[in-house]
Amino acid sequence: MGYQISELANLCDVNKETIRYYERKDLIPVPFRNESGYRIYDDHSIKRVKFIKRMQELGFSLDEIHKLLGVVDKDDVRCQDMYEFVALKEKEIEKKINDLARIQHLLIDLKERCPSTKDLHECPIIETLIMYEEE
Repeated sequence: MGYQISELANLCDVNKETIRYYERKDLIPVPFRNESGYRIYDDHSIKRVKFIKRMQELGFSLDEIHKLLGVVDKDDVRCQDMYEFVALKEKEIEKKINDLARIQHLLIDLKERCPSTKDLHECPIIETLIMYEEE
């Protein structure tokens, strides 16, 4: 099935300019154009745009996504140094996981300190956060 740019944008929850930008950055292939000159995208484009958006949500830059898509596209140029790229990204993700775990423990601790019956002015969460900021 073919989709015009506005349909693709709606299906992927992005705007049309995002689609055009992805084309310019070679993140998605240049689509077929019909007789009227409208871009016509296929189902593969939907999957690709959703993949790009999901990877961005996970903290990948468009340059990193472009490199990863090189594997999918079997692009030897983009696949060069893939091992080093993956190893570095793995370390970055491990650090983020550790940071998020520390934040999770802090939030659990704060939640346990906060009985719901206390007045806002006696909130131990605010007191604890103020203590962390002073350190």
